[in-house]
Amino acid sequence: MTMTTLAATLFTVVELPYAYDALEPYISAETLHFHHDMHYAGYVAKLEELVEGTRYATMTLEEIIRESDGAIFNNAAQAWNHVFYFEQLSRHGSHHPEGHLLRAIDETFGSVDELRRRMTTSATSLFGSGWVWLASDYDGRLYIITKPNAGTPLNDSLVPLMCIDVWEHAYYLDYRNQRKQSVEDFWKIIDWDVVEERYRAATR
Repeated sequence: MTMTTLAATLFTVVELPYAYDALEPYISAETLHFHHDMHYAGYVAKLEELVEGTRYATMTLEEIIRESDGAIFNNAAQAWNHVFYFEQLSRHGSHHPEGHLLRAIDETFGSVDELRRRMTTSATSLFGSGWVWLASDYDGRLYIITKPNAGTPLNDSLVPLMCIDVWEHAYYLDYRNQRKQSVEDFWKIIDWDVVEERYRAATR
């Protein structure tokens, strides 16, 4: 899914780009059913209810995220965040960044291993629920952004490239309270081809 398509997605639940069991053993089919069909779909349904008859009803998700607060922001951001999250995962994608993205990672963090270490530390130390993001500015500089609850780098004038979902519903059925293990396994299913394409789009 392109960023343009994702930004326009509002009241339609976007289907997973793979089967429910496609990410096993790292994310189970049961977790994906709950995560996608109940939590994500619930945010979409609640957002539709909240914006009906308001000025937000004709906006894209990105516009709503940038201009709203409270419950409308929370549900819009969570709807956007989840599509973005699901689209970056694959058992069969590239398992290592390449090209311009790899050079930017090496310049900013020293190595891919150091990027992974820093994001993992941010994800395991975040109190409560939220998201850890790899984002860039339009000049290609990279940042690790930690956001509680529904937070997104879109509100920081940055372009999201990758995210780790550390809400309990993303991992608890499979890992119980072992958040660190769930984050370590996340790196085994991130599709760096998707992240690279997002980076190219951000810096064109």
